[in-house]
Amino acid sequence: MFDGRGNHLGEIIRRQRLFKPLTQHELAVMAGISPSHLGRIERGERFPSARVLRRIAKPLGFGEDELFTLAGYLTSQTPGVPGADQEHTGGQVDPYVAGVLAMEPVEVQRTVIAILTMLKVLARA
Repeated sequence: MFDGRGNHLGEIIRRQRLFKPLTQHELAVMAGISPSHLGRIERGERFPSARVLRRIAKPLGFGEDELFTLAGYLTSQTPGVPGADQEHTGGQVDPYVAGVLAMEPVEVQRTVIAILTMLKVLARA
């Protein structure tokens, strides 16, 4: 069953597209996907594959890791950090965190992802 992650991710994609500003059609052409597919992703009706997400990230100015983390393809959990229980979350972004983050401006989203990425790198060291 669809778990709702797409709703938050779709909202982030839509907000960034409007910030650029790009129409759905323009972004779809740039990403090499159909405008109707992009619309379904933005509305949370479809969850993009990693391949489609990679194609969408570049024209929007996102690094792959940013959208992949928000989509749950990469973990925001960091080994050795208190409260970072990968078994509990299955190695994916907590849906509540993704939802709260989706409501923030893109700049805040990027800052949070950058911090999570730095923590992940520090934990590996």
